[in-house]
Amino acid sequence: MDGFTLLFWIISIALVIWAIIKDKKSTFKAAKKSKAMMGSMIGEIIAIILLIGLIITLVPPETIKRTLGSADNFMATIVAALAGSITLIPAFVAFPLVGSLVDAGASIVPAVAFLTTLTMVGIVTFPLEKNAFGLKFALVRNVASFVSALLISIAMGVIL
Repeated sequence: MDGFTLLFWIISIALVIWAIIKDKKSTFKAAKKSKAMMGSMIGEIIAIILLIGLIITLVPPETIKRTLGSADNFMATIVAALAGSITLIPAFVAFPLVGSLVDAGASIVPAVAFLTTLTMVGIVTFPLEKNAFGLKFALVRNVASFVSALLISIAMGVIL
């Protein structure tokens, strides 16, 4: 276990202990609610694991590495950003998927571009957004989100 994960475990345990000391009844009530919520999501979580396994099985690591881990990081980033913009999957599926892509050889910059555009840009949901908020708003928000996602991915590449 890395230090970052260990730190989160320590903080989480400390906060739970603090919550129990502060209000034992409410803490256990919240724990029961979260257990019920987790129970209702277990099918989705298993489906996510199976979906990621299927994607990694169908798309060989060599293809992932060649496409998203190539020497042409700029083109790989644009391709990943465009793919993320038109893909509609929940964020809780995207995070483990991107982790698997990185493990399979994808470079961090295209992986972050895919993840950020996936969660910030909505080409598939654009008609709904246009109807709800208007064409100008939907266009400006999606373009600004796309540019922001690219800047975030570049920043991650510089940091890491």
